[in-house]
Amino acid sequence: MLRTNQAFLGYFENLYNQQEEKGEVVLKSFSRDENILIQDQALSKVMLIKEGIAKCYFTEENGKEYIVEFLGNGEILGEVELIKNIICLCGVKAVSEVTVYETSIACFKSLIKNDLTLNHLLLGSFAERIINTSSRASYQQLYTVEHTLTQLLDMQSKQGIQISKEDMAAYLGITVRSLNRILKSLK
Repeated sequence: MLRTNQAFLGYFENLYNQQEEKGEVVLKSFSRDENILIQDQALSKVMLIKEGIAKCYFTEENGKEYIVEFLGNGEILGEVELIKNIICLCGVKAVSEVTVYETSIACFKSLIKNDLTLNHLLLGSFAERIINTSSRASYQQLYTVEHTLTQLLDMQSKQGIQISKEDMAAYLGITVRSLNRILKSLK
């Protein structure tokens, strides 16, 4: 539900603290509801979430959003687009105040070529995403929307964040009207 990656976070913290040339890796902040990456636009930087929560989502041709995942500390953004040399596959927007480590495409490409640790972290991240996608698909088939909504509400409470009804519905793949019916029945 909320994805984090402490190993990747540690890697970027070390990279930031030990950089020889200041400016290769910088900290950047985003306010709640601010776009971090925009679907179908060119990638300008690779980022890793230091603090905060963001939503990763697709906007379909009909204008409807589908939230793929909520991303937390240590989740990397833009690496797939960089590796495949494509525009942003999805949008990423801050759900809370978000601070990221940001690096240029050239710097990240250099790290991929020269740093085996980074390559292992990327492979681990990709494998984790495949596992999470498979698990979520089977979970959605086996459990009711009510059960998933209960977990989403628990995550919201534990993280101390406010997730809009529109975002909850987009994560669950239902309409806001259906979400309201389920919320009413849970009370």
